[in-house]
Amino acid sequence: MSQPRVVSLVPAATEIVWALGAGSWLVGVSHECDYPPEVRGLPRVTRTSIDATASSGAIDAAVAAARAKGEPPVTIDRELLRRLAPDVLLTQSTCDVCAVGSSDLGPALAALPRRPEIVTLHAHTLEDVWEDVRRVGAALDLASESDELVLGLRARLKRIAHPREARRVLVLEWLDPPYVAGHWVPELVAAAGGQDVGAAPGTHSVARPWHELRELEPDLVVVAPCGFDVPRAQAELRTVRDPDALALLGRPTGFVDGNAYTSRPGPRLVDGAARLAELIAR
Repeated sequence: MSQPRVVSLVPAATEIVWALGAGSWLVGVSHECDYPPEVRGLPRVTRTSIDATASSGAIDAAVAAARAKGEPPVTIDRELLRRLAPDVLLTQSTCDVCAVGSSDLGPALAALPRRPEIVTLHAHTLEDVWEDVRRVGAALDLASESDELVLGLRARLKRIAHPREARRVLVLEWLDPPYVAGHWVPELVAAAGGQDVGAAPGTHSVARPWHELRELEPDLVVVAPCGFDVPRAQAELRTVRDPDALALLGRPTGFVDGNAYTSRPGPRLVDGAARLAELIAR
């Protein structure tokens, strides 16, 4: 296949395509795709009813309200998808908050004159992420490039310098309510020289009350809300008033851009591990 028309419905897939050297093949992306900067001018195939600029508590409430009504938080622009006529469509099933609902995607695909090849990312561990890279590479006839990319990412992960003695680390993926980061994040912590005290590799991110998190007694708390950069995470943290939360956050606390480096199962997870290593080494 030479230069297929690719539509990506998920930021991680967009970043994978770009890392494989096939960025020019992208003809449409999701409303969340913002990296690399070159993709920001591409047509946006998805939309969301959730105000992404709202507070974490307001976003959580809006997502819950949408689910209660049976409405997917993310929908697809069917007419735009039809006009773009993709050969390959990249989606994901890891997070139902970020994914296009099957009730919306199915009819959108049925309306296309020609069904594209569907590649679904479904990563929960780093090994899953590497497999997703290979899956995208295979769909784009870039298997050799994907193998080379994975080898390079593995090598970079192994080269990350970290202290000999592991520090106890708690990574928060959300603040209102507090969520402990799961999936591949514990592996990033381990690669950075830490011991994740909140989750095990491959487990789902879960909400836990502040008093339970305080009892974990981490040496370092890392605040990396999904979809938030560091300034926004810092602003969110200043609104926290729970006494147990304040006691927990009285411990050494650092920030990682969760939007870029911990929440997206793509190539920049290795950069996330390097940033965690910098925090752990302080």
